[in-house]
Amino acid sequence: MRGWWREITGLVLPVACGGCGTPRTPLCEECASALYGAAARRARPVPEPAGLPVVHAAAPYEDAVRAVLLAHKERGALGLARPLGVALAGAVRAAVPRAVGGAGPLLLVPVPSARSAVRARGHDAARRIALAAAGELRRTGTEARALPVLRQRRAVADQSGLTARMRLANLAGALEVPGGAGRLLEGGRAVLVDDLMTTGASLVEATRALSAAMRSCPPGFVQPSAAVVAVPPLSFEINRN
Repeated sequence: MRGWWREITGLVLPVACGGCGTPRTPLCEECASALYGAAARRARPVPEPAGLPVVHAAAPYEDAVRAVLLAHKERGALGLARPLGVALAGAVRAAVPRAVGGAGPLLLVPVPSARSAVRARGHDAARRIALAAAGELRRTGTEARALPVLRQRRAVADQSGLTARMRLANLAGALEVPGGAGRLLEGGRAVLVDDLMTTGASLVEATRALSAAMRSCPPGFVQPSAAVVAVPPLSFEINRN
């Protein structure tokens, strides 16, 4: 019910830019440019954990981009899913060049949030953005679909306040692909997607779980890459040299 209420109120109440508060627009041109106006780049957290796939991100997590992500995830500004999907689609294109992705559809696998967080927010932010990104990729000529096959198999502690090492330990073994859902990934190129990467712990665990599910797939299975909307600025800075 909470998600439906947010959808309805978004249609009837005045809107303001999710990035800067400019009235009468969900996202102004300046904030849209900050979100997806530049080419996506390779991102590496500091320190970079073992098992992290190659990650590409659309923007640094600061200023307007940070405000837009928080407005969508925490304050229920669901109309921002579409521009966030545009940004994520750009990161997916960078993660999987056309020549590599041409053998089958791109399969965008969102990293699931904790069930308690989804209940509290009334929606799954990563899944919503993945659906929007898949739609944007199809609109621009790339076969793609969102495939939410990962789920939490046990409860995890709140990640806020945990160090990078503690986050890895907290999430180790927490995700799985249930039953035969891994078969849905055959014939396509899997790309793990999320709205934000900080330490990389979630993507490490998602990669482990997805790879474990794909062990029975035919030879030639390509390990998943990853794409996110935003990363801390430092995750970009170490790639400038």
